[in-house]
Amino acid sequence: MTAFTLTLHILSGFLTFLIILYTIFDTKIEMTSNSPSTASSSARPLSQDTALPADAEDTISSVSWSPVSNHLAAASWDGKVRIYDVAHNGSAANGVAVLPADGPVFDCDWAKDGTMVLAVGADKKVHLLHAATGQQATIGSHEAPIRGAHFVEVAGSGAPIIATGSWDKTVRFWDLRQPAPLATLVCAERVYAIDAKAALLVIATAGRHIHLVDLQTDPSTFRKTVESPLRHQTRAVTAFPDGRGWGTAGIEGRCAINALDGQDARSTDFTFRCHRGQQQQQPDGARNSSSKVTTTQVWAVNDVQFHPAAPTIFTTAGSDGVYNFWDSVTRSRLTSHPPPNGADAAAAATCTRAITSTRFNRDGSLFAYAVGYDWSMGFAKNTPDVETRLMLHRVTEEESKVGKSARFR
Repeated sequence: MTAFTLTLHILSGFLTFLIILYTIFDTKIEMTSNSPSTASSSARPLSQDTALPADAEDTISSVSWSPVSNHLAAASWDGKVRIYDVAHNGSAANGVAVLPADGPVFDCDWAKDGTMVLAVGADKKVHLLHAATGQQATIGSHEAPIRGAHFVEVAGSGAPIIATGSWDKTVRFWDLRQPAPLATLVCAERVYAIDAKAALLVIATAGRHIHLVDLQTDPSTFRKTVESPLRHQTRAVTAFPDGRGWGTAGIEGRCAINALDGQDARSTDFTFRCHRGQQQQQPDGARNSSSKVTTTQVWAVNDVQFHPAAPTIFTTAGSDGVYNFWDSVTRSRLTSHPPPNGADAAAAATCTRAITSTRFNRDGSLFAYAVGYDWSMGFAKNTPDVETRLMLHRVTEEESKVGKSARFR
């Protein structure tokens, strides 16, 4: 690990650690009336999932499926994006290509036709890999590290367009045929997360700002800017599959679902607590068990994703090493997947077995997730025995069943 990479890790982890400590003592613990119910959920250990032969030498920061095949890209802090050919049933995978960068890679995405992989990160450059030929290219850059990037569909473009969001407080649109950006959006703060589906581009920045862009009407301006419904730093955002809303995940063990339009918001918008736990501790100096106090553990929610074929179903994944399937209509948890008992469970308690990124494949039958250290507990917890893993979960009928209230309205 280079000194630059270690510095980025330490700064990111220390800031998150301080905010989580503040959240533990500042956030109210009781469940709110609009929080999803957890009574009907069932727990299934992660040990039932399939491990892919991932060879990343550092934390995997982003995973992305091809829209046309079961090719899975995994971007890592070791400066590489690795591409795997996954069997349809998720039983096996072979590495087929590697895209190197000049520093940690923060995000990756596939072109809509599955021919190219995009990668961005600490080296401030926009990298492309042609999956079939292995040809690589650099098409643009920012003045600061690039936190996220996506292929987007812009009306009248006639060519693939890429949107990149950077810590330089800008989002830039790139046409692969031109060396200069097509347009630049100046954001309120540094870009922390970005996602695009259908006609909606969602941009989350520092300072709890969320910018929303209509890619079909006018991608050169913000449709609107709203304040995040969460109280603290945004960790991830994801757009609804139909572009009619978005989800927000934060470091405070909380997630929000919001509709784009006010009419939909009345039945769609809600915020809920997740990836939290309670434990009893005996204060130092206490002589009997009756003096135990109950404390609440708060883990960052590192990702939120919607099922592509059942859009009212979504997942959250956190620093506790757990991922959950939720139903946004009934506002209930369908299934929970905790770490296995034993050493892995202990590792989850210290965030050394965090889930750092997740994605559904194109039909929602497979759910990929990366396991590793997310630096939310600082550099001291990054010990040599921390594993980096790439996992596959076969989505069950219970986790993808769409009821009568199948659409947001």
